[in-house]
Amino acid sequence: MSRPLHLAWFLGNAFGVHDWNGRWSGNGAQEWASADFQVDIARALERAGFDYLLLEDSTFVPDDYGGSRDYYLRNAARVPKNDPVPLIPILAGATRHLGIVATIATTFYPPFLTARLFATLDHLTRGRVGINLVTATNTRAAQNFGLEQQLDHHLRYAMAEEYGDALKALWDTWEPGAVVADPDGGVFVDPGKVHEANFEGRFYSTRGPLNTAPGPQHHPVLTQAGDSPQGRALAARHADSVLTAFHTVEQMKAYRVDLRDRLRRTGRDPDSCKILFVVSPTLGDTREEAQAKAAAKRDWVNQNPEFGLAMIGSLVEIDFSGLDLDAPLAELTTNGQQGILARFAGSGDTLREVVANWTYGYEDLVGTPDDVAAQLDEVMTEVGGDGVLFSPPTVMNRKYLAEITDGLVPALRRRGLSRTEYSADTLRGNLLAF
Repeated sequence: MSRPLHLAWFLGNAFGVHDWNGRWSGNGAQEWASADFQVDIARALERAGFDYLLLEDSTFVPDDYGGSRDYYLRNAARVPKNDPVPLIPILAGATRHLGIVATIATTFYPPFLTARLFATLDHLTRGRVGINLVTATNTRAAQNFGLEQQLDHHLRYAMAEEYGDALKALWDTWEPGAVVADPDGGVFVDPGKVHEANFEGRFYSTRGPLNTAPGPQHHPVLTQAGDSPQGRALAARHADSVLTAFHTVEQMKAYRVDLRDRLRRTGRDPDSCKILFVVSPTLGDTREEAQAKAAAKRDWVNQNPEFGLAMIGSLVEIDFSGLDLDAPLAELTTNGQQGILARFAGSGDTLREVVANWTYGYEDLVGTPDDVAAQLDEVMTEVGGDGVLFSPPTVMNRKYLAEITDGLVPALRRRGLSRTEYSADTLRGNLLAF
């Protein structure tokens, strides 16, 4: 690579339960509802020069596996979790440069509420906040917001595209320089630079103006993760950074070509949207140790297929519990996360094979920190991508965090593949720095 990689971290079950019953879980079972763990993560990521920490969220208790909540509650699988948005000012207060991106379901949150909330957070973080736009997938979430069923997949994405337009229209109700704050002249806000949005779309309407001024970024950074054609269209229209997960280098290359072409067709500079590929390295002090860890993880997955089936089932709204693990896999359809289902179903001919082979992102990164840095250099040179989004391969704990931030990142820096200092004061500025 001729320039550094952008680095980000995906924190699944963000303000929820992480490693709580493992060898390196520490006080995970007791501290899950405090912010201590997340603060430690943020500080470590900033030391390592990461662009942002992405906080995942969902608003339902899954009951897809076996038609019951039991598996999810018993194993702390996606539940319990607290709302991660209140974490943002806490994490920003513990850091100076790291971007904090929170997940918002466009299907449920009114645009005015989101625009005002994140303008406020942009002030509180001094320009380091972002919004991960998701359309929500599970019917149980929809029912929590008064709907009988989840809306159709394509409709949700059409709504999300308009949602982004509404957010920007509201942020733009205050022009640059509207806040004068001139005690001598007796003017705080120039009335001529504040106007109504009068946004009228197919799905949303909002009058405006916002009753708070936009923050340092004016438009908080927008990220997006959909891999379906509709998700890619949303990313091309609105995203400043895209996170996407593929199993092979060829798939990554094809995605990058497609999305950059979509960006050009929408009139955007392709370099204005940073594409981050999900990776889950396995590190060890020696190659043999790392390989043994990777093998142990595969063995655990093979011995516990219900874990993978329950977790994927909650994303695609399919109950896999009654299906024969060794029967040929029938065609699967969903109104949930279609991109994930397509990659999941394409991982094998039977459910047992699918579970054994399934990875959320790219996991063929195994070895010592120097080994993995070299492997990552080779992969990203071939892909031509902007960077990577780290996602723990199993559970999240401080040990895995340290392996990346204090082991792998120094090895990347020795190769010139990770920034050694921040060059901008805002998240957008750091994303556009290279």
